[in-house]
Amino acid sequence: MNAAVIAAGGSGERFGHSSGKQLAVVAGLPVLTHTLLAFERCEDVDAVVVVTHPDRVDEYRRVAVDVPGVSKVVAVVAGGATRIQSVRAGLAALPEGVDLVAIHDGARAAIKPETISAAFAALAGRDDVDGVVVGYPCVDTLKEVDPGGRVIATPDRTRFWNAQTPQVFRASALSRAQWRAGIAGFEGTDDAALVEAVGGVVIMVAGPRSNLKVTVPEDLAILAALLEPRAGEAG
Repeated sequence: MNAAVIAAGGSGERFGHSSGKQLAVVAGLPVLTHTLLAFERCEDVDAVVVVTHPDRVDEYRRVAVDVPGVSKVVAVVAGGATRIQSVRAGLAALPEGVDLVAIHDGARAAIKPETISAAFAALAGRDDVDGVVVGYPCVDTLKEVDPGGRVIATPDRTRFWNAQTPQVFRASALSRAQWRAGIAGFEGTDDAALVEAVGGVVIMVAGPRSNLKVTVPEDLAILAALLEPRAGEAG
């Protein structure tokens, strides 16, 4: 069985609106609903767990989850103080028998079902790999800068990728990495970092740059430009 944990439990402080980015309406639907509909349309996903802010579980369920077209969600659970804790809560709510699990940002609503499928397929076909990260090769020049703003190095950008989500893992490998990270007090900036930290093998697969994450209000206009044509095609 394949499943997904949608991480929608952040405070959204950078977004600057009291309603938060997950419930902001774009192309007629909340951002989070658009995300869930992409996973609904992905034939490689059997079950979905949504992790929300602890104080807004019922609100998120009512506004963005219990809506027409969303049927794969098996649980809506409260997140924790950190991303690690929130994802752990999501993993704990998964049904039994999950082999592969995708972790995805709820605010990354432009995700396409085919990108999700490609990530699952990349992991399913590699017994020597523990995780797959969707992303794209870095196209900008990178600068390493000291605390004072002085450039100290220009790394070779051909070695760097921008990481997105979904990130798909063997459920056992991610749970093990989560447990060890909790003991060590390690907080990675993404879930793949936890698996890497315990020696797991993670590979990158190419995804579209349009798979943006809504972070600030200005991102909503970009997301609308991406989603409105799809809404028109769907009728």
